[in-house]
Amino acid sequence: MRARQQRGTALVSILALTLAACGGGGGATGNGPASQVSGGGVGGVASGSAAPASVFAKPAAEALTSAEVETVVARAVAEAQARGRPAVIAVVDRVGNVLAVFSMTGARATARARPGADGNIDVQGVTVPAALGAIAKAITGAYLSSSGNAFSTRTASQIVQQHFPPSRTTVGLESGPLFGVQFSQLPCSDLSARFAAGGGSGALIGPKRSPLGLAADPGGLPLYKNGVVVGGIGIMADGDYGFDPEVLDVDQDDEEAIALAASIGNEAPVAIRAERISVDGTLLRFSDAQASDLKSNPASPRSFASLNGSAGTLTPVAGFYAGSIIAGTPYGSEASGIRNASLAEFNHPDAFILTNGSGANRYPVRAGSDAAEVGTALTVAETRALLEEAFKIMSRARAQIRQPLDSRAQVSISVVDTRGVALGVVRSPDAPIFGIDVSLQKARTAAFFSGKSAAADLAAVTTASGAPDANVRDFVARSNNFIGPDFLAGKIAVSNRGFGLVARPYFPDGEVAQSNGPFSRPIANFSPFSVGLQSALIVQNLVQVLGGGNPTRCTFLPDTPGGGNRLQNGIQIFPGAVPVFRGSQLVGALGVSGDGIDQDDMISFLGTANAGLRVGGIGLPPAAIRSDQLLVKASNGASVRLRFVGCPFAPFVDTAEQNVCQAL
Repeated sequence: MRARQQRGTALVSILALTLAACGGGGGATGNGPASQVSGGGVGGVASGSAAPASVFAKPAAEALTSAEVETVVARAVAEAQARGRPAVIAVVDRVGNVLAVFSMTGARATARARPGADGNIDVQGVTVPAALGAIAKAITGAYLSSSGNAFSTRTASQIVQQHFPPSRTTVGLESGPLFGVQFSQLPCSDLSARFAAGGGSGALIGPKRSPLGLAADPGGLPLYKNGVVVGGIGIMADGDYGFDPEVLDVDQDDEEAIALAASIGNEAPVAIRAERISVDGTLLRFSDAQASDLKSNPASPRSFASLNGSAGTLTPVAGFYAGSIIAGTPYGSEASGIRNASLAEFNHPDAFILTNGSGANRYPVRAGSDAAEVGTALTVAETRALLEEAFKIMSRARAQIRQPLDSRAQVSISVVDTRGVALGVVRSPDAPIFGIDVSLQKARTAAFFSGKSAAADLAAVTTASGAPDANVRDFVARSNNFIGPDFLAGKIAVSNRGFGLVARPYFPDGEVAQSNGPFSRPIANFSPFSVGLQSALIVQNLVQVLGGGNPTRCTFLPDTPGGGNRLQNGIQIFPGAVPVFRGSQLVGALGVSGDGIDQDDMISFLGTANAGLRVGGIGLPPAAIRSDQLLVKASNGASVRLRFVGCPFAPFVDTAEQNVCQAL
């Protein structure tokens, strides 16, 4: 999300470098240009391999017991009965294991994704099993939250729409800070784990996939235990799987009230709820339902045993849930799939990694697989340097979305090669879970759109017919006409921020008199369910899942020589990734997700710069080919320069440095 006072930018042109060297142009204060600060590192970080000191607290090993899961369901049933709203109720743990799905007698079996205003494209108007909607809502509440922030599906709705905040009175403002995040955690992702119906080793490994990505439909809340996020609750009752387009009113939403009743006793701490966190001066929203609105008494629900079979039944969900109540898995344990790394696995005592449940790192640091295409692929030492240097920057960065104020940012970090192969994934102890899949999406997006194969790969994909720009291949011609053929030909180093600007329903972002960017739907048929290329890429595989299929990749791009495709889990269209170059040759990308978008940008940008200073040979792309050197004409004829990254004011908790991305 945008920093509280976002307006900083990475000025990378020759003019900016000259001004910074002369002490003008807004250069870093106090210590001169950031690239000249202590120890040969950028942003005051001395590069090197000594293990840093621990700066993060590890979350306590908390989890919902099976009895507590039953109580959560019983509270939801009581409120739903009091409202005359039979519901489908889902409970998950922090890493997305489905602990219960309970279908009340008379509950709607299906829900419909909100139809489009001008025809239904992508996921608009699609009918889905209500249980999948409830699971997606529960996962959203769990995955967006941490010990420092509690977000809900209503929060998600606020931050993914075409204007932030979304309202009829805010037309003309930029799009939501996490615009596009709804198309993450997808059921076709190669990162998100599958449900293991047979149990045994790896059965509870997370992070689990979500059946519909992240939800923007109110009715999903996180669950906490002793201040630690332990899961989420999701409710589907009204048949409308939608979003809230008007943030200025207060909704009377039965699904949200049922979820609130279910969470009592496991509710999010007040001090970290979304309404305590501001973005660009706007407080986020957590819930429109209040305890005083409840029509039941959550303190004394009926026993689950008395409800099961009379008020409804536990419902197996193919590919997600076997049909019996289970206990949650403590996050941070080997069984959860995410645990503290040893120093042999990663050179920082606070590092957490993804594991397979039997002790092995799922994404150990490795060399690039693409030497045949790039000449000299990223080495193990270079990959390790990228991850470690980004982790160091994160460890000093001031958080945007965490309470208390002046907390350190917590994120997930991924490095990929030009084929999209994950060369390493690492995270801080309490980073929100959603950032794992998103950091990999971001890294792949930056590598893909900076590479030579983008146009050919996209042009090879047909995903739909009968609607303008519904096919993936259609976006190639639109990009060539709007930006020019160099953009998809490997001649521009494209960051996620730069790509995101041409994937908005207005270009420039928020200017409603302008037409859409070439990778977006026109505003007439835009919605959070149909954003453009991002949704067109994955819609066929998502439909396969709704039909009972189990795809292991999200896109139909041609396979690389390594066997996968470059966008296995889809793309992401908000900031937080930069391409990595060896001289003028693209060799990979570094993606970051989990805090504010400026924080994510800064960590990827400075982490890449510091890795280059540490090992030599790799680093940021040459300034002359970065996306902020590209002038794109808007529909009114004005020339618009794409940004490369945006870095926050007062970025670090331990120094007073400013403009730390300046002159790089």
